[in-house]
Amino acid sequence: MNLKPKRKRFVSEYLIDLNATQAAIRAGYSEKTANEQGARLLANVSVQAAIGEAMKEREKRTEISQDYVLRGIKELIERCIQAEPVRGKEGNETGEYRFEAFAALKGYELLGKHLKMFTEKSEVDLKGKLVIVTKVPEPKRANE
Repeated sequence: MNLKPKRKRFVSEYLIDLNATQAAIRAGYSEKTANEQGARLLANVSVQAAIGEAMKEREKRTEISQDYVLRGIKELIERCIQAEPVRGKEGNETGEYRFEAFAALKGYELLGKHLKMFTEKSEVDLKGKLVIVTKVPEPKRANE
């Protein structure tokens, strides 16, 4: 990629927190117009290609990919939903069981977000209007 130095800096800064406005400020764009500059830079095909390339390089370097994260979430959910017997002071099972419901729900929430099952989606049209689209999935039928 043959980007201008300021745009290269924007790409590097964007990878830190994926915040286009803050990346634009850190890259040297005006704070007053950073929001608009960040959006314009993200819409630029060359900048998008540079971001994608940098993300692939980071994935190779760190060995952390979407698959790695999803596998980890899945393994943690499976651990959290395993019921463990509650033991008394003497170490005997009490007949009660516990499991990590909150942690399991958080894992399912993260997976659901990844699958876009229950997310709000923001889109900006070419005229600069902000359009909020709420996607509500239809329930799956048993025979599907």
